[in-house]
Amino acid sequence: MSDQQPLNLSRGFLQALGTKLFVYYENRIPEKAAVVVVSNHRSFMDPMMLMVGLHHPLRTVCHHYMGEVPVLREAVEMLGCFPLENSSQRGTAFLRRSITLLQQNSWLAMFPEGADPMVDLTAPTEMKPFQEGFAHLLLRAKVPNLVVLPIAIASEEEQVTQTIPLKLLYWFDPSETLFNQWSLHPMVVYQRANLLIGRPYWITPKLQDHYRGKQTIEGVSHLTDYCQKEIKHLLQAGCY
Repeated sequence: MSDQQPLNLSRGFLQALGTKLFVYYENRIPEKAAVVVVSNHRSFMDPMMLMVGLHHPLRTVCHHYMGEVPVLREAVEMLGCFPLENSSQRGTAFLRRSITLLQQNSWLAMFPEGADPMVDLTAPTEMKPFQEGFAHLLLRAKVPNLVVLPIAIASEEEQVTQTIPLKLLYWFDPSETLFNQWSLHPMVVYQRANLLIGRPYWITPKLQDHYRGKQTIEGVSHLTDYCQKEIKHLLQAGCY
């Protein structure tokens, strides 16, 4: 996989679908930094939307089952995604792989809502609570010039179709209780959307040095709340 392949494929895919994407606050994109992008998540198109809006390839953390399904596994790898490990190894493997990619100057993308809003589809202005794994990564990664960049994907026009039974995915990943049902998986295709780039938050060595004891909880909660509130504000502004 070439460095630019995920970005080039994303551009071609959005063009083929006729998706209109409008980007706001591009001046907030950091330069010469190790970047972790955090965004809301309602569609399989979200990693591609982020790459096209930022004009930069991303290595995106994706669900474990995507690495278990033939053909889908190859497709997500071409788009720069790397699936999470199974539940017993997930946390350690996630941190190790993510830190290695940041050290190699890759930009990362993460969706702290997880799979919830894609299964139990949210409205364009709504979000599910954020999981805190990305905040632990930011505070543990000893990478210089590290910054988290919150981004809102605000859908204005979209099509929603019902696809395969969720139970089929459960066979590939029994640890995901969301998949243990026979209802159909909704699929969102954006026709027109806004990408609103939030205020970057720089991860200083002082913040990382405090990653222990009681201050660990405080630091993780602060980063998680900052990103969730920033994206929620942008999302409400970007959905007309």
